[in-house]
Amino acid sequence: MIETADEFVRLCNSSEPQERRRATLEEASVQVWREVVDQYPEERIGVVQNKTVPLVILEMLIDDPDNRVRFMVAMKRKLSPDLLERLANDVDESIRLRVAQHRNTSRETLESLREDPWSEVRATVEDRLTGQTGSDLPGGRN
Repeated sequence: MIETADEFVRLCNSSEPQERRRATLEEASVQVWREVVDQYPEERIGVVQNKTVPLVILEMLIDDPDNRVRFMVAMKRKLSPDLLERLANDVDESIRLRVAQHRNTSRETLESLREDPWSEVRATVEDRLTGQTGSDLPGGRN
């Protein structure tokens, strides 16, 4: 278990592959994750890349000023439909596209993305809504 923010940063920046692997696989407390986000903003992508990072931390990072961090959050498999709905309103079109592609995106959120300004997002939504039965989508029924 990662015990401190400093330890996490050291692991992320280590030249040893085993230590960098620990940064992506080991758990830390919510407090440690918050300290990393607050004290080491340059390591926020590393926080998102951790396989065990809790949803409460991902929820904090949804509003991150760095679109790369928000994109990495949008790629997390564990995202809830509610968090994906928030990301569906992101100013960055690549993040909205990722939401349209995400397996946990609700039918309602996909429907709202049908009117997206970017044609790629709209096309992805149409493919998802017409290519699958409603029961294949989270919360969906046909």
